[in-house]
Amino acid sequence: MKAKVTLVKEFKIGEIDKNLFSSFIEQLGRAVYTGIYEPNHPLADSQGFRKDVIEMVRELNISLVRYPGGNFLSGYNWKDGIGPKEKRPVRLDRAWHTIESNQVGMDEFYDWTQKSGCQIMGAVNMGTGTPQDAGDLVEYCNFPEGTYWSDLRKSNGHIKPYGIKTWCVGNEMDGSWQICHLDAVDYGKKAREAIKIMKWTDDSIKCVVCGSAASTMPTYPEWDRIVLEHTYDLADYISIHRYFENYGNDDDFLASFYDMDQFIKTCTATCDYVKAWKRSSKTMMLSFDEWNIWYQKNQGQHPWMEAPRLLEDKYSLLDALAFGGMAITLINHADRVKIACLAQLVNVIAPIVTEPGKGAYRQTIYYPFKDISLFARGTSLQPVANSDIKVTEKYGEVPAVIFASVLSDDEKTITVFALNTSKTEDATTEIDIHSFGNSRMIYRSELTGSDLSAINTLENQNAVKPEFVPLEQSSSGIYTVQLKKASWNVLRFSLD
Repeated sequence: MKAKVTLVKEFKIGEIDKNLFSSFIEQLGRAVYTGIYEPNHPLADSQGFRKDVIEMVRELNISLVRYPGGNFLSGYNWKDGIGPKEKRPVRLDRAWHTIESNQVGMDEFYDWTQKSGCQIMGAVNMGTGTPQDAGDLVEYCNFPEGTYWSDLRKSNGHIKPYGIKTWCVGNEMDGSWQICHLDAVDYGKKAREAIKIMKWTDDSIKCVVCGSAASTMPTYPEWDRIVLEHTYDLADYISIHRYFENYGNDDDFLASFYDMDQFIKTCTATCDYVKAWKRSSKTMMLSFDEWNIWYQKNQGQHPWMEAPRLLEDKYSLLDALAFGGMAITLINHADRVKIACLAQLVNVIAPIVTEPGKGAYRQTIYYPFKDISLFARGTSLQPVANSDIKVTEKYGEVPAVIFASVLSDDEKTITVFALNTSKTEDATTEIDIHSFGNSRMIYRSELTGSDLSAINTLENQNAVKPEFVPLEQSSSGIYTVQLKKASWNVLRFSLD
C-alpha cells in the first residue's frame, strides 16, 4: 500500500489555538472523588488532591479544563459547593443517579487547576439555573472586590479573582435527557439573556452556546441555526459534541474521522449561513468541547451512592488509533475549531485511571493526545495527500492513511501526524517537504502492536505505549518511510 503527503509553507489551514488541547472534568462517577481528590490517599496533598494525578495531567500540557459539567450541570446549584465544607449540603445528582457531597466546588477546583498547570473553562446551569445565577457565578469568580459575591469569594479564602475567561452557557440543551431540556427557541432566548448578564458583569469573557449534542440528533443542524439566530451577536463560539464506539466493524470504527470531519463541516456551514443572514462581519468559531471514544452501550444501572464507577471504559490499542484519527481531524480544522475538550480527564471515559488508595496509570488514548498537545502548536498546514482507498460499510470510500501537519511558531520545525488505518498492510509513505529547503528528521515514534485489543492496567501499565523508531534522512527533502499497519505515527523535521 502506498501514500504520499506534500507540504508547502503557503498552504495553510490556520493558526492552532492553544485551547485545542483542553479537557473536561465533571462531577460524575469517580472523576473528582477518588479521581483528582482523595484526602486519605498516601499521595494526597494538604487539600486532598492526588499528586500522582496532578503529575500525569501536567505532562499533558492541557490549556483548559471544562467544569463542572456535563449533564450534572443542568441540575447543579454552584452555591452548594462554596463555604465551609462541613456546612455544605449533600444533594441528589439526578442526572447520573448519584449522591453529591459537594466537598469539591469551584474554589477547590480552581486550586487544583493552579497545581495542574491549566485554567478553568467555566459552565453555567441553563437547566434549573437562571440567567441571574449565571451572572452571580461570574461575579463570584471574576469580580475583584467590593460586591456581595466577590467579597464572599474573598471570605472563602481567595483574595484574587479567578479570571475565568471562557464560559459554556449550559450543556447539551437539545437533549431530552437534560434536566429542564429546552427547545431551540427557548434555549436561544435564555442563553442570550444569560450572556448579557454575564458579559455586563465581566466584558472580557468569551461565551460558548450549546450546539448539537451529536450529529445523530434529529434536530441537527436546525437546532444550531435557530440558537445562533438568537445569540450570534453575543456568543463567541458554538459547541458541538461527538463520541464514537466500535459496534463490531473495525474498519468503520477506524474511519470515525470521516464522520467527525463531516460534522465539523456542516456546523461550520450552518454558522456561515447565519452570518450571511445576520449581515454580520463576525465569523463564529467552534468549540468541540466533548470528544472521545465512549462505549455508551456499556452504561449500566446502579443504586444511589457517592462516586460509583461510572463510564470507566478501558481503552485498547484499536481505540487509541481511532482516537488518533479524531485528533488529526481537529488539527485539520484549526481555522474554525478553536477549543476542543477531551472528555473526560480522569476515570470517566478518560486517559488517566486511578485506584482508590493505590496507583494511577495512563490509558492508551493518553499517548496520541499527549503527542498533539506537545507537538501540534503552531500553524496547521494543508496536507496535499494521496493514499490508497479503503471501502467501509458505513462511510463508503475513505483514505487508508490520513495526515495532519504543523509548522511550529518559530518556523523551525514541521511535525507530521499520520494514521494508517489498514489492519493488514504497511504503507510505503512519501513525505515531501522539499519546498521548505534543507531539513532533517529529528524525531519519530509509532504506536502500534500485534494485538489491537491490548490495554494498559495498573499491573501492566506499559502494555501499549509509543516506541521510538530509527530516523530516516534525505538530501532532497523527500522522505520515504514505512508506516506499519494499524499505527499512529509522529514524525518531526527540523528546518535549517
